[in-house]
Amino acid sequence: MEGRSVRTYHDPLHGAIALDRADPVEALLIQLIDQPAFQRLRRIRQLGPASLTFHGAEASRFTHSLGVMAVARRAFDQLAAHHPELLPHRAVVLCGALLHDIGHGPFSHTCEEIFGCEHEHWTARILQESAPIRSLLDAYNPALLGELQQIYQKQHPVACVWQLVSSQLDCDRIDYLMRDSYFTGISYGRLDLDRILLALRYDPETQALVVARKGMAAIEHYLIVRYFMYAQVYNHPKNIAATWVLSHAFKRARELAGQIWADQTLQAWLSQDCNQLTLEDYLNADDGVFLYHLQRWRSHDDPVLSDLSRRFIDRDLFKSREISALDPQQQQDLLHRVQAELAQQGLESAYYAGLRTTHSSGYTLYQQGIQLKTEAGLREISELSPLVQTLSQPGQRVWLIYPRQAESALRDQ
Repeated sequence: MEGRSVRTYHDPLHGAIALDRADPVEALLIQLIDQPAFQRLRRIRQLGPASLTFHGAEASRFTHSLGVMAVARRAFDQLAAHHPELLPHRAVVLCGALLHDIGHGPFSHTCEEIFGCEHEHWTARILQESAPIRSLLDAYNPALLGELQQIYQKQHPVACVWQLVSSQLDCDRIDYLMRDSYFTGISYGRLDLDRILLALRYDPETQALVVARKGMAAIEHYLIVRYFMYAQVYNHPKNIAATWVLSHAFKRARELAGQIWADQTLQAWLSQDCNQLTLEDYLNADDGVFLYHLQRWRSHDDPVLSDLSRRFIDRDLFKSREISALDPQQQQDLLHRVQAELAQQGLESAYYAGLRTTHSSGYTLYQQGIQLKTEAGLREISELSPLVQTLSQPGQRVWLIYPRQAESALRDQ
């Protein structure tokens, strides 16, 4: 009987994630996972084109979403064991964690940069417009969809409920830092999940998610990991170059719409506002659909589309050189020099060279920051931790993107 009632997902980070159909909330989670709109996340890479830099970065949004739900279940059940008044919110927390990324498009966040999609907008649309998902939510509780919207808008009346899903210390960030570190092979990204979860507390007075004072070191480590992952993985120069090639290939395709081959799904993406697509056209798109078109376009007559498509498929990427030390005018002068060299070689320089800026906002008080529970009351962590104060300093880096053909223009730099 037990084998038939329990669904188990074997995860490389969290081990066996077992859902029991005898539990009404977990039965709902199993049904949601089985829906095509959620299964689509198997075909969307968590880190977009980052596998061209870190060859192990093949994990999907599906695996991440399951991981966030697993972390949220551990955190919530631990808090509810001491505060039973939280138990009525178990369904919305676990569904909110599971479904938070269902709106992501092909190549995840890179899709947002290329097409202007907003995955939060699409998460809301999918939950409202996908009949199978909407019917499951409504059948469990007609108020569940409205509560999920409150979580994603950070407006749920019990702050802890939305903070577990979206805050400075949420289950989403915990899982993606652990997962991205694991699959990219970056050892300094490893978190001590047990210590973090043991440090979490619920404050009945403010109804907020807070951290025990003795858990400050675990949270400091979490914030350090996040800092390094952005510096060394998410903003890696090769990732920037890969995103440039991919985005400009689709930019060219949009300019040539009507003159190039594209199936019905991609025709809609190339010709319409991404956020105004039909639900069918949005859900029919995934990494495989986009990659197939790039493969087809390698043989197109347009030299720009053909070359950029080939470069992405074959990983013949541009180079990225950091020029943050130069002042803005010097940066522009250098770019113009490179573009002039490319123009002499007969290349359309706007597609082959440019500047990209990566930002690190540091630790911020985003949605109330991280509150520590001390004998003197709740204190924001940056008030007590010099380390977090240091991590609060914003920063940015400027990169020059260019192909090898332009190296001669940079020899004296």
